Amino acid sequence: ERTMATALDNVNPVVREREVVTRSEGPGLPPASGADKGGAQEEKRAGQPFREREPIDSIEVFEHIRDIADPEHPYSLEQLGVVTHGNVKVNDEEGKIDVFFTPTVAHCSMATLIGLCIRTKIMRVLPPRFKVKVFLTKGSHQTEDAVNKQLNDKERVLAALENPNLLQLVNKCLAPTEL
Repeated sequence: ERTMATALDNVNPVVREREVVTRSEGPGLPPASGADKGGAQEEKRAGQPFREREPIDSIEVFEHIRDIADPEHPYSLEQLGVVTHGNVKVNDEEGKIDVFFTPTVAHCSMATLIGLCIRTKIMRVLPPRFKVKVFLTKGSHQTEDAVNKQLNDKERVLAALENPNLLQLVNKCLAPTEL
């Protein structure tokens, strides 16, 4: 059972329906059907099997982060409008992922924790070839620059995750929930 903070930043958040996201074929997107596009999936290269890597797109990243639990409310980040598919940018070829999130209020004291949860989830589920950046949506928070700096400083993120209390909070938000 989730324990609520003593004083909620937003006592009456707007709760949204799940967003329907569909994949359409196009440049840089994996085929919707999963069908092979005319080449062998596996071939020999210098005696070693070569496996074509599966491209990652914004839908896949969004599917991983949409159900992260809000630290204050019994809702997901998607339900509260904190994360949306449109604010997930992926460049598979360059190995870059940028996620922009919007707290429910401009003075949200949980913004850094929410960003840390988003970053941690992506780091845990996607290949290490990706450089992940997590940002507050422009103009969405009073201390936007400071939070963005914290969330994108690799050493500070790793140090935060070494704190057992903070790691427990992150793991609680990332725990699977029943919808």
